[in-house]
Amino acid sequence: MSAVWIPFIYHGIQTADILADLHLDSTMIACGILHDVVEDTSITIEDVRREFGDEIGTIIEGLTKIAGLTLMSPEERQAENFRKMILYSAKDVRTVIVKFADRLHNMRTLEYLPARSQIRMARETLQIFAPLANRLGIWVWKAELEDLAFRYLNPKTYEQMAD
Repeated sequence: MSAVWIPFIYHGIQTADILADLHLDSTMIACGILHDVVEDTSITIEDVRREFGDEIGTIIEGLTKIAGLTLMSPEERQAENFRKMILYSAKDVRTVIVKFADRLHNMRTLEYLPARSQIRMARETLQIFAPLANRLGIWVWKAELEDLAFRYLNPKTYEQMAD
């Protein structure tokens, strides 16, 4: 296996592990593993549906649409992400739960990104993901998302509090 594939596979497995910690079903675990496959490879939604069924295909399609959101200003992007996530959760809340697990793993590994990306993701996490995790009642994720975001948004204060 190429060394390039190791981080890709690792991220999917770690996302699935986060979902497994909540004792979610095999569909959710499979979606955790596959959540980036359409976005990052030549595999299509149709391929996912054919190999894993419509249920998993629908969730992966929703995740791919969320990942594809890009707007001009950060404020517009945040507002639009919020609206889209609510919209997709109305269709299948599992899409949002997998996205939260993905974001949690991304936040856990944020140290490997450039400082600008760390700040952007931390703000987005604090403003969008943590409040929605709270509304969904996933308080353990909400607390960790807030803690990780705070670490990057206020590093000096975070270190003082950690000491």
